[in-house]
Amino acid sequence: MNKETTRFWILISIVAISGFSQGMLLPLIAIIFENDGISSSLNGLNATGLYIGILLISPFMEYPLRKYGYKPVIILGGLLVVLSLVLFPVWKSFWFWFILRLLIGIGDHALHFGTQTWITSFSPENRRGRNISLYGLFFGVGFAVGPLMAPLVKINETLPFIVSAILCLIAWMFLFTLKNDYPEQSIEINSFKETMKRFSKAAKYGWVAFLPALGYGFLEASLNGSFPIYGMRIGLEVSSVSLLLTSFAIGGIVFQLPLGIMSDKYGRRNVLIGVLFIGSISFIAASLLEESVLALTVCLFIAGMVAGSTFSLGITYMADLMPKNLLPTGNLLCGVAFSVGSLIGPYIGGLFIQFFKSVSFFNIISVMLLLIFLAVTLFGDKQPVFEKSQSF
Repeated sequence: MNKETTRFWILISIVAISGFSQGMLLPLIAIIFENDGISSSLNGLNATGLYIGILLISPFMEYPLRKYGYKPVIILGGLLVVLSLVLFPVWKSFWFWFILRLLIGIGDHALHFGTQTWITSFSPENRRGRNISLYGLFFGVGFAVGPLMAPLVKINETLPFIVSAILCLIAWMFLFTLKNDYPEQSIEINSFKETMKRFSKAAKYGWVAFLPALGYGFLEASLNGSFPIYGMRIGLEVSSVSLLLTSFAIGGIVFQLPLGIMSDKYGRRNVLIGVLFIGSISFIAASLLEESVLALTVCLFIAGMVAGSTFSLGITYMADLMPKNLLPTGNLLCGVAFSVGSLIGPYIGGLFIQFFKSVSFFNIISVMLLLIFLAVTLFGDKQPVFEKSQSF
């Protein structure tokens, strides 16, 4: 295995462990707080700490990445996650845990921003879709396995945090074997004015590619945060709700890599148009088949097959549109878009359930995917084309 291949597998393994810790924390802390009698609204508020942390740190991430390189940013992000996980058992307090989740959001964002940008930077265009889909696949597998740690709380409440911290620490140590590298340095990064110019230019090139990231954040957060409430209200058992969410996650994991490879062969925009349209139709079908758990399971599995890859496809599409010296900015804005979608998803989903009781919850997700489909279809081929000389 050559150095570049080794670097790639170490980076996506780090991402898998990050996904594992995130997937574990969501149900674990929800279960602990529910057992302690904390209200569902406060429980949900605590969960937003992760995304608030991502948004707070986003404006400050690009400068250290360009100045110090990928490796130090990823190492510091991973260290912050490990330390935060270790501190959870120290003091069981709602606001202390909120701060720790905020810190994990900051650490995870540094880790993902660094790894995403590094992978998109060194991946050749004809393998970029495959590489980023593997990135998404490893995160998805980690995120899906994470909740399996929640039952350990019955043995000891601190055990899941400690096990997760140890796994993160082991993965983190492998980062020290990598040689540091730097993004394209041909732009000014010191002044606030130049930073705003860079954000504006990146948005000009790739705004349409940020929409799938925003849509995936909305979809994932509303499906996990609002659908269980809706499912219970239409008479679904808790076990059925869990089965439906799992079917969506499995669909996303299984088809992440094939769709990435297809995007290399047939073009990112073409594949995105297809998955957004099929995803929208799948949720419309789900809204019409709510009486049957089996039919819903099939619909959500198909939705996961296609819509589960919108984030990774969006990143690779952005990398195709963006000059190479703006890749860090583009990756940063993809992360911001995902976080915004994750924050507004459960809120809008909750409002929809509250005020449109006779309308299926799945319709709001279908409409969101349809709007992004229209944007990519109508404007995706009209993005500014940069000169190849700008990339090197």
